Amino acid sequence: MSETPVLDQIIKNVRVVRPHEDAIELLDLGIKDGKFAQIAPNISPDTGKEVFDAQNLLGFPGVVDAHMHIGIYQRLNKDAVTETKAAAMGGVTTSLNYIRTGQYYLNKGGSYRDFFPEVLALSAGNFFVDYSYHIAPIASQHIDEIPLLFEEHGVSSFKIFMFYGGYGLHGLSDQQNLFLMINKEERYDFAHFEFIMRGLTRLMEKHPEARDTISLSLHCEVAEILNAYTKIVEYDSSFNGLHAYSAARPPHSEGLAICIASYLAHETNCANINLLHLSSRKAMEAALTMQTAFPHINFRREVTVGHLLLDVDTPNTIWAKVNPPIRPRADVEYLWQAVLNHQVDWIVSDHACCSAEQKRSPKDPNNIWLAKSGFGGTEYLLSGVFSEGSKRGMSYNQMAKLLSWNPSQRFGLLEKGDIAIGYDADLVLVDPNESFVVSAAESESQQGYTPFEGMELTGRVKSTFLRGNLIFNNGQVLGSPTGRYLKRPSSNCDRNFAA
Repeated sequence: MSETPVLDQIIKNVRVVRPHEDAIELLDLGIKDGKFAQIAPNISPDTGKEVFDAQNLLGFPGVVDAHMHIGIYQRLNKDAVTETKAAAMGGVTTSLNYIRTGQYYLNKGGSYRDFFPEVLALSAGNFFVDYSYHIAPIASQHIDEIPLLFEEHGVSSFKIFMFYGGYGLHGLSDQQNLFLMINKEERYDFAHFEFIMRGLTRLMEKHPEARDTISLSLHCEVAEILNAYTKIVEYDSSFNGLHAYSAARPPHSEGLAICIASYLAHETNCANINLLHLSSRKAMEAALTMQTAFPHINFRREVTVGHLLLDVDTPNTIWAKVNPPIRPRADVEYLWQAVLNHQVDWIVSDHACCSAEQKRSPKDPNNIWLAKSGFGGTEYLLSGVFSEGSKRGMSYNQMAKLLSWNPSQRFGLLEKGDIAIGYDADLVLVDPNESFVVSAAESESQQGYTPFEGMELTGRVKSTFLRGNLIFNNGQVLGSPTGRYLKRPSSNCDRNFAA
């Protein structure tokens, strides 16, 4: 007589990759109520209601893409559907999105008390993966709303765009108060950044139990440097394309911003600082120097898959415009060395779907100065890191740390990031031997192009499971959106399952 099924699903024959285990074991995964409930060799198929054969593929924890921008260039509810389909096809099961008041996104200013519930309403029922938001306090009133955002909505991570006070999203601008939709007497400047940090320090003091998961992220570039160099480079005919854009936003602007931000963190005792999308040797060196200078500040360092796969000589010039810029090959190699030296904490996509029609100027489509900044790439995050990382000797468990465990721990997603009893059953199956050539035509994203076009990657995502549900399999996104909004920090995992 067969046993009564006690598991909702069994995924058999998985070569399990865990962030803290060097060995890759062939195991079966038993899932109950969306959690990993049993992990062992040869679980009896009779104990599960459904059985899926992973056919000895590598099984990584679902990817936590900790830097995305859903809804920046088109309506959030529409963008969420298409861009999280793209996420699912790339093995991403959790999407952390930056959002703010001002132009783009909802094109509204005002209070987050009014703004953020609208964000959540537009998000509900439209994400194929689980999701949460990082929020940027733009106006001074937003600093007072930090406790509300944390206590009512579970927002534990916040952001500063350091260059916004005096430089535009896409280039030179003298209308930043209009862009940010703040009163003309307000300033988005170093003093405002200091007061944001003081607000977060107060929040940590008020909620010591959540101290480790409350953090501040910074886009580190200094507006004055960008303004001066853009004026120089724009009229220098010896620069063009991505070479020109990189020179107009030079690496020392990143380094200077990192030093300023780090000193302010020290001054305000803002303990948890995330230095986003470090793009250059000078940025990384500054970040490491600040870690030594201020050892009591808990720094994290982020790089993007774009800055690891592309350089200024990529043929897909306009499509690769992003802030901070794509850099020369020497910077790319330095970033890879930092990754291999365990000096980088996580790798992200910085996905911001910008359609071809929006990306390029209709009047002058090859003009880098008129092109919009940002591009999508969440669907290539895991395969990109796997492909290039494997060539450079990166272990599978380090990939799992960088893509799943580290961001989930920093951002309070305590039920994500590992294949272990009690964790959400988020799993991505990867064929380590299958290569493919990147083609935008095959992506679920509505972007219509990719700066990675024509690149050959090894390590293809074959299946993606979200809380035990198969949401992508053999090239097809399945079903309807079932992603949940994640309040952070999430509750500690209940691990009282049968081993």
